[in-house]
Amino acid sequence: MTLSSKQNRPGAGWKFENSYARLPDDFYVRLNPVPVRTPKHVIFNVALAQFLGLNPDALSGDEGAAVFSGNRIPEGAEPLAQAYAGHQFGSFTMLGDGRAILLGEQLTPKGERFDIQYKGSGKTPFSRQGDGRAALGPMLREYIISEALYSLKIPTTRSLAVVTTGEQVFRETALQGAILTRTAASHIRVGTFEYAAARGKPNEIRALADYTIRRHFSDLAADGNPYPALLGA
Repeated sequence: MTLSSKQNRPGAGWKFENSYARLPDDFYVRLNPVPVRTPKHVIFNVALAQFLGLNPDALSGDEGAAVFSGNRIPEGAEPLAQAYAGHQFGSFTMLGDGRAILLGEQLTPKGERFDIQYKGSGKTPFSRQGDGRAALGPMLREYIISEALYSLKIPTTRSLAVVTTGEQVFRETALQGAILTRTAASHIRVGTFEYAAARGKPNEIRALADYTIRRHFSDLAADGNPYPALLGA
């Protein structure tokens, strides 16, 4: 149950960039997923893997389970937990990825960029009282719902794989542990801006706004004052 070195099986197709990790350090904490005991595939989205430029054959079986559990980190990935703020139970609070790890951004054959993120990958500095883990049922539910939304052409995250961990998680009862690997155009949130604002970091707010414009709204870059336009994008 140890984390292996960053080695890819030949032909896996990983092509990582890590532009989010070039933002100021306040926006994330670098760390690896917590290894699990005996990861096993439950479901693997072959069509999504092919769209991302990945080789399904190289990511099936035990090899893929090791990757999608976080036991094996793909070469080129720079794992991190993102910081952000939000509202819980009616109150503003500083949050962050309490059970998620961003591996990096996979570049597709068409040159598109998609975040690859684990959910249920163990404790982070943002976990507070949580165990950082997830149960199989909710992870399968997210897989099904996100893919249904995608099929309905509703903007959504997508699900690449679910693996079991060989470990139990304890909620109302003991449940089978699992990790979801999901993709998104990015994980920039309104709460990411709120986090920097609450910390009184105007330079970080500007850096995040510039990054968001470059990544998602490049047509605004030529605007002499792109920030109001970003608010309306």
